[in-house]
Amino acid sequence: MAFNKLEFGKDVILMKLENAELKHIERIVAISKAAFDSDIDVGASEADRPPDYDSIPWHIQMKNEGHLLQAVIAGEIVGGIILFLNKDGETLYIGRIFIDPVHHRKGYGLSLMKMLETYYPGIKKIKLDTPIWNVRTNAFYTKLGYCEVKRDGGFVYYQKELG
Repeated sequence: MAFNKLEFGKDVILMKLENAELKHIERIVAISKAAFDSDIDVGASEADRPPDYDSIPWHIQMKNEGHLLQAVIAGEIVGGIILFLNKDGETLYIGRIFIDPVHHRKGYGLSLMKMLETYYPGIKKIKLDTPIWNVRTNAFYTKLGYCEVKRDGGFVYYQKELG
């Protein structure tokens, strides 16, 4: 479990990142669906959703395999993330990240990404990909210091070296 403080003027909000719980899967899937459905606002077509983004069984499988984490603020799940750690323990791949659209533009995604950099000890590199058309996510990852390594099949591939 990891924590990160978000500061908004005088207000301090504590975000917690923890393994997803089965009792919260329906809420996590609802957030995933809402988040990826909101991509229409930034250039997506109806077909531009990740596979199984709205599937309860798939999210249960990701939880059971230890890949699904939930982001929690004040007892409320505000987002989730699917992670894959390489066997060497040095490279982390972000399969997807999603924040409930009612919480977009509050710094929650930024906080979640910063927590990932310290979540697993020994991580030296984080990799991810995002659709070329998604202006929002491409700008977001660049802002966080991720470097584009290639473009292929409609996706931009990023990585960040951790020091």
